[in-house]
Amino acid sequence: MMDYVLEVKNLSKEFPGVKALDNVSIDLKPGEVLALCGENGAGKSTLIKALSGIYPHGTYDGDIFYKGQLVKNKNVKDAESLGISTIYQELELIQGLPVKENLFLGSLPTRLGFVKWDEVMAKSYESLNKIGLDVNLEANIRDLSVAQQQMIEIAKALAKNSEVLILDEPTSALTTKETERLFEIVNELRNSGIACIYISHKLDEVFELADRVAVIRDGKHISTKNVKETNRNELISMMVGRELVNLFPEQHLEKKEKALEVKNYSVYDLQEKKIVDDVSFDVYRGEVLGIFGLVGAGRTELMSALFGAHKGRKTGQVYLDGKKLKINDTQQAINNGIAYVSEDRKAHGLVLGMSVGHNITLSSLRKMGKVLLNSSKEITESQEYMVKMDVKAPSLETIASSLSGGNQQKVVLAKWMLTNPKVLILDEPTRGIDVAVKYEIYNIINKFAEQGIVVILISSELPEILGVSTRTIIMREGKIVSEFDSGSVTREDVAKYATGNE
Repeated sequence: MMDYVLEVKNLSKEFPGVKALDNVSIDLKPGEVLALCGENGAGKSTLIKALSGIYPHGTYDGDIFYKGQLVKNKNVKDAESLGISTIYQELELIQGLPVKENLFLGSLPTRLGFVKWDEVMAKSYESLNKIGLDVNLEANIRDLSVAQQQMIEIAKALAKNSEVLILDEPTSALTTKETERLFEIVNELRNSGIACIYISHKLDEVFELADRVAVIRDGKHISTKNVKETNRNELISMMVGRELVNLFPEQHLEKKEKALEVKNYSVYDLQEKKIVDDVSFDVYRGEVLGIFGLVGAGRTELMSALFGAHKGRKTGQVYLDGKKLKINDTQQAINNGIAYVSEDRKAHGLVLGMSVGHNITLSSLRKMGKVLLNSSKEITESQEYMVKMDVKAPSLETIASSLSGGNQQKVVLAKWMLTNPKVLILDEPTRGIDVAVKYEIYNIINKFAEQGIVVILISSELPEILGVSTRTIIMREGKIVSEFDSGSVTREDVAKYATGNE
């Protein structure tokens, strides 16, 4: 048995003004799960793109070896033909095509120009059986859950006989049960000799799943450790370059007057099914209200309806500072001082191809000029909020897609703060963000609350809900089932109410 299926030796990669990778060396054994950890912008994505052929041989210094042979990939297809497949956080499936065609994207078996559908069907069933996924091969990808689509990506890699599987933040949109199933599949692949590189900011997952963990910081390989021989604090210290004693900053919040009142609020989907059922709650200035619940509990539907983004019918009353609000669309919400940071910053928070400056002013264009855009004012305002949110970018002209996840999220926060909101709804604001930037965002949230902004935090991470919010509402099946002061409740108590086992 070979010592390593994959070796990276002295890999360096430069972009104009930035050294993304600096002499990085790591290795991967057959049947091993190697966790790859580091802050946003540490160089993980650059390394993965070199391994997967997005950055072809010759565009980086150093060497990559697969099964002892020097790799000279020109593109992604070369890497996949060797046996190296990557599953990205943003799944690369075509929503309008059926499962069977997605499994063989770019590699449909043909004879004399005709697709060999019998072979496609046989290999599709074989790949799906390997991961225990039972779906209709004729079903459109868009009709499957995110978890099922994630499994299709894995099956697609197995159909190409991959022996190295790179998983980039694979659980970011999965429920707890779906994550457990993914772990079962990764363990089955490990037992069959397939090696995995597992990228995650969730350190609990690293310790549960990985054999070893490699840490990258500022483009450099800091260390590779056996998971059993390290701990959470040591990992965080290696990732951020200093000891981070507390994951959550101290709060000095004082609950003040009632500001937002929601009374007997119900939300329906387009088929008139009730998805939020007669919900009532109040939010006070000087507090952070947390909303917790399992996927499907109605949290996002409730908040998107309050923001005017939900297309279905809604009933009930909403009052802000004693004034009854009528909100039928997002512009009315913005006009009334309500801002909403979506859980999917790339789809709904940013225009990735636009500059940082233009993204920051996107929700405040009316302030930038009534008829013509006042470019000078736009630059001044966006620069001010770029500094306030501590966005790390070379300039306002930097394209948003080039920023790390944490800095993209800060741009989204800057965009909404420029609207001078009275109510700020944060839906999964730290998803896919490393621990150090999470701490920065928690500090920003506390400052918002101290300034008197009504802050509502939706999060699927129990430690985050209890560490950041001062009061927590728990939702289940569209209803509020309990409410706690966050400092007086345990994780177990919250989980019991969220699952209906109280």
